[in-house]
Amino acid sequence: MQTGLYIVGTPIGNLSDMSPRAIEVLRSVDLVAAEDTRVFGKLAAHFDIHTPRMSMHDHNERDVVPDLIEKLQGGVTIAAVSDAGMPGVSDPGFRLVRECRAAGVPVFVVPGPTAAVSALVLSGFPTDRFTFCGFFDDKKVRDDNKIRHTIIYYESPNRIMATIATLARVMPERKIAIVREITKIHEETIIGYPAELVDITPPRGEIVIVVAPAPEHKMTDAEISEIVNDVVASSTKAAAADLAARAGISKKEAYKRLLEADND
Repeated sequence: MQTGLYIVGTPIGNLSDMSPRAIEVLRSVDLVAAEDTRVFGKLAAHFDIHTPRMSMHDHNERDVVPDLIEKLQGGVTIAAVSDAGMPGVSDPGFRLVRECRAAGVPVFVVPGPTAAVSALVLSGFPTDRFTFCGFFDDKKVRDDNKIRHTIIYYESPNRIMATIATLARVMPERKIAIVREITKIHEETIIGYPAELVDITPPRGEIVIVVAPAPEHKMTDAEISEIVNDVVASSTKAAAADLAARAGISKKEAYKRLLEADND
């Protein structure tokens, strides 16, 4: 095989999704840089992979990358794997690939399952344009709502119900798909408006949230006025931001509407 770095996708649940090429590469390289050597150890045992391994995770990637680059430049062939899915997609690997490119080290990809794209397809929402925003951040959700096409988030089971409630407040007009345990026994896709899902049984397992595009029709003055009445009780600055996000108008226009409401 050619010398360089191999980014290897691994199953996100069902081990049958492991590709023959991924197995061959992981057996053939000189070293495997794994997000968690214990997790990789189980995969390696299942597929009879005995390649030496080392840890490369979020907390040490900056420190180990220079050593890995030196090894690669010396002719060592390395494979990078995460605990599941494609390295570099909300997982370690991005910095290593970037530094390999800067150093002129060849990089190859061995494609594998990706939870974000798998959930997107399962949702039935438009796939022609989408934005992956990583793990849900309630501090950024109003800005995210300015993205009018499909949005994808990762979320943990501990926070999912709070996140649904936030989406019900900020993106009430956009359907969401809660996709969990992709490729596993309990795979499930729940679709509805956020307000319809706030009282569901809390989903467990690995979760992806897919948000449908914003409605194409522009809100009427009456609809915007209804939102104004809903948010005007809070501070003007916060209310303007909330109104702008929910109505799809500029903050300047939102502020103007709020002032008009105060004067009525």
